[in-house]
Amino acid sequence: MRTNLLHILFCIGFLVNFGLYAQEKEPKKVDFGYLIKNEADSITQRIKYVIGDTLSQNKPVKKRETLTDIVDAYAKDYKRLSRKNDKMYLFNEAVVEYGDMKINAGWIIVDNSTKEVFASGIVDSTGTYTQAPTFKQGDNLVEPDSLIFNFDSKKALVFNSRTEQGGFKVKGEISKRQNDSIYYLANAKFTTAEDVDDADYYFFARKIKFVPDSKIVTGFVNMYIADVPTPLGLPFGYFPLTDKQASGFIIPSYGENRNRGFFLMNGGYYFAINDYVDLAVQGDYYTNGSYGLRLESNYKVRYRFNGNVAFRYEKLLLEERGFPNFSETTVYNLRWNHSQDQKANPSSRFSASVNLGSSDYYQQSVNQNNTGNFLNNTLSSSVSYSKTFEGEPAMNLNISATHNQNTNTEVINLTLPTLQFSIGRVFPFAPETGTKKGAIHNINLQYNVRAENRIKTTDSLFFQPEMFQGADVGARHSIPISTNFKVFEHFSVSTSANYNEVWTLKTFEQRYDEQLRQVERDTINGFDSYRTYDFSTSVGTTVYGMFDFGDDKKIKAIRHVIRPSISYNISPAFDQYYDEYTRTGIAGLEDEVVEYSRFEGTLNGAPGNNFSSSMSFSLTNDFEAKVRKKDSTLTGEDRFEKRSLLSNFGLSTNYNFAADSLNLSPISMRGTLPIVQDKLSINFLGTLDMYALNSNNRRINTLNINNGGSLFRLTRANASFSYSFSNKDFQKGDDEKGEKEEEEEYDSESFRNGGRPDDLFGSSELMNQRNQNKDPKKDENQRYNYAIPWNLNLSYTMTYSNNARENEISSHSLMFSGDVELSPTWKVGVSSGYDIKNKGFSFTQLRFAKDLKSWQMSFNWTPFGVRRSWFFFIGIKSNILQDVKYDKNRERDRTLR
Repeated sequence: MRTNLLHILFCIGFLVNFGLYAQEKEPKKVDFGYLIKNEADSITQRIKYVIGDTLSQNKPVKKRETLTDIVDAYAKDYKRLSRKNDKMYLFNEAVVEYGDMKINAGWIIVDNSTKEVFASGIVDSTGTYTQAPTFKQGDNLVEPDSLIFNFDSKKALVFNSRTEQGGFKVKGEISKRQNDSIYYLANAKFTTAEDVDDADYYFFARKIKFVPDSKIVTGFVNMYIADVPTPLGLPFGYFPLTDKQASGFIIPSYGENRNRGFFLMNGGYYFAINDYVDLAVQGDYYTNGSYGLRLESNYKVRYRFNGNVAFRYEKLLLEERGFPNFSETTVYNLRWNHSQDQKANPSSRFSASVNLGSSDYYQQSVNQNNTGNFLNNTLSSSVSYSKTFEGEPAMNLNISATHNQNTNTEVINLTLPTLQFSIGRVFPFAPETGTKKGAIHNINLQYNVRAENRIKTTDSLFFQPEMFQGADVGARHSIPISTNFKVFEHFSVSTSANYNEVWTLKTFEQRYDEQLRQVERDTINGFDSYRTYDFSTSVGTTVYGMFDFGDDKKIKAIRHVIRPSISYNISPAFDQYYDEYTRTGIAGLEDEVVEYSRFEGTLNGAPGNNFSSSMSFSLTNDFEAKVRKKDSTLTGEDRFEKRSLLSNFGLSTNYNFAADSLNLSPISMRGTLPIVQDKLSINFLGTLDMYALNSNNRRINTLNINNGGSLFRLTRANASFSYSFSNKDFQKGDDEKGEKEEEEEYDSESFRNGGRPDDLFGSSELMNQRNQNKDPKKDENQRYNYAIPWNLNLSYTMTYSNNARENEISSHSLMFSGDVELSPTWKVGVSSGYDIKNKGFSFTQLRFAKDLKSWQMSFNWTPFGVRRSWFFFIGIKSNILQDVKYDKNRERDRTLR
């Protein structure tokens, strides 16, 4: 039911202010001049201008007898109705609600005759302008100094309005609300800075048409930095304001390259195809004729799958055609990542991780700040589909295609595809009820098959018909039968027998050509197969030892866990799959009979033709201590905590009964030595040989101790560790959850672009497209009480070699990467390493970043080496204005391959 505004206001005023009217014969006079905050001379003049001349005379509207909705009005101090002037006065925390419109202010005047509302702030006892009005309609919020609103026409006139739309903060000296979706502003400035009244930069426009959640259209606009006008300006401007994706042009960056001339980089068009997929098409062009093209797309279907795909192609010309240094290079790269939601289909899953292309892409691309990924010598890909068939026994199917590429040798290995199928364990003698006991009950068997189509090719033949000519196709079937049981209660025994059958579609026959005096190899196409079997058994146990020193000691106890294991394996000789040919002797030498198998060189290789009977020994040790905590208030077992002293310290070797000599293989030693609990551990391994060397540095069937040496010869050793620490390791009680989440997000982005998550080799990103949203907001108070944050990542490795009496450290290096925040706005970092053996620095990158509030500035510098270069960038952080930037770089020196 619609109610006349006059009736509502009259009733409210009569009921609330009856006593006040009885005491006062006329309304109290109020001076409005103090309500202005650095604006016109007085609110009185503004009221006269606005109510008397502007809204009522600009576009007269036909008066209605009733409003379209109920008007609610509230105030903290008083609410008065002047029947003479037909106005209502609301003072202190005043509120007027009309439909979806709500006005809050310190002072509100409602004029029923003109159906207009005036709102402004008030001045408190300290002379501060407070309770400035807010005008909210739907999701749009405007915060002016004062405003006028007409209920009938729904138009408004706003002074010094402040609003935020699509990431922009907009302030207009005078704003006129035309209707629900159109505003006009005069002398307005808009920025992405936090404080629009004290912005470090803004764009100033004389006239603006503002459509919330849609766009800002301006007349002449120019840029101000620190309130100083700059010559950067446009005759008109168009700024889209939308939270939804929208198609549009991507503005390129420009610059100059010393080898390729002037360029436009990363320009193109963004296609917002629909809510599930998008596409960005970008390109580069250089004045010497070089160009690049990139296609990038992201897709996502909620609760089903998501992924991204990117293809990059570059045709690079060095110098000009006809010059002696002219060269032409074509490089490309394809990336695809796809993941399936686990809830989409629990029984099947499809995933993809693809990174393939030219072997020299990361070395030659000019649109890659590829400091981290050019050091990677391999590219790998995997696309797989897996399916689980429910029931007994369980069955699993996996079909995958893989790719591995060495960027140094340019050799590419592909499997197109690999099929794996398995049937779960079947216990044929298990009881129908109860648990399985003994060797018979635990007998089980499985079935596995792996079939592959393997291709080996090179960069030059990739995607050419010739790459399929040397494909190897084969399959291996295996049926393992095993059982396990215990003897003497403490010893676990496991026994297994394996049956294998290998299929292949081609074999090789060999013969010796006496005239050419060389071995000829013929390919025989057609199905062929062979079968093998073997037997193995093992016995193992776990021994616990405890050394108790008492509850009053700092170290209460030390526990020693020993896991010894002995295994035996026997395999017959499958010489039925071997043939012979005779190699004619030369210069009086006797003829030589050569044994070979037609399966040599096939996908799964040839079966063994030597009888094998060997026994393996292994011993693993773990040492743990229970130490007293520093907290003296704890009681009972809470006073102590476990510490690892030495973990996975193991020794293993093998003795071959079938060998004529050198039966004992070298002893392998490994272990992990914790230095800092849960932070730093040194991994070490070594190889000890009991046999001696002859004068030619070859192993002989003589113990080293019997040859005048020690019991063992240390032939190889390695020690390595990685350690990451920061200033937070020396602080207590800090909440690191948010910072860890931020680091993980950054790590995944860096790793996705080809770098390392720890940036040990430097960062990895596209040129001229810096991610400008890394720095979180910081409290200004930190500038006066600031602890310098820092972090450091270390990676150390050392390898000792002495197989043939070389007795040298073959490799010895230390890699490090770290960052220091000198202030809340300054951050410097370095990634480097030092080759201790060759006495030289490895790839080194210096990073400098400055937070300029709304801007970000960075400088990356590689001071020496084949990648010597630098890159400078300054630009606005906000993604809306990411094209407002300046960048300059020195390209690395050309490398010949």
